[in-house]
Amino acid sequence: MKKLTILALSVAIASVAVASPEIGKPAPAFTLKDTSGKEHSLADFKGKLVVLEWVNHGCPFVKKHYESGNMQKVQAESVGSGAVWLSICSSAPDKQGHMSAEDAAAKAKEVDSKANAYLLDEDGTVGKAYDAKTTPEIFIINEEGLLVYKGAIDDKPSASSADIEGAVNHVTAALKEIKGGKPVTVSSTKPYGCSVKY
Repeated sequence: MKKLTILALSVAIASVAVASPEIGKPAPAFTLKDTSGKEHSLADFKGKLVVLEWVNHGCPFVKKHYESGNMQKVQAESVGSGAVWLSICSSAPDKQGHMSAEDAAAKAKEVDSKANAYLLDEDGTVGKAYDAKTTPEIFIINEEGLLVYKGAIDDKPSASSADIEGAVNHVTAALKEIKGGKPVTVSSTKPYGCSVKY
């Protein structure tokens, strides 16, 4: 009986640890350092729209959106409309996509990222708090700190840049609705891409 209780407790703790953040509920708080060592906390951006993008530049699905310029276009449009865009890398040391702060900064410059910051989540704490599964994967947090979108960047789950044209960009659509004072019509989609390399 004691063993069963311990097992049940372990399962309960595990399920709590990987619980996915809910739409309409407060987004998990976090503090991460960027490539220059500066700390960024979600609380710093209270009153602003925040877009979180999980990234791994070794992933072909991420390359699709960066090599075509699509991700930078969406970043620029979002930041231009007043949102804060944070790229987060949760790749663990020795895993695909992991880079030193210096290399990550160089990569962000090379691809001409328009994100406000590139944050390093080497131990995966923030990725796991958000239950981030793929790269790319996007989360949008509104001015009240509530999660209003999570999932794929668009509705074409492929690694081919040819599929960008004609795709419905869920991020652009959600931000437009939020700016217009409307609820996000499509608030959750199945993310696609490479698994986050925790």
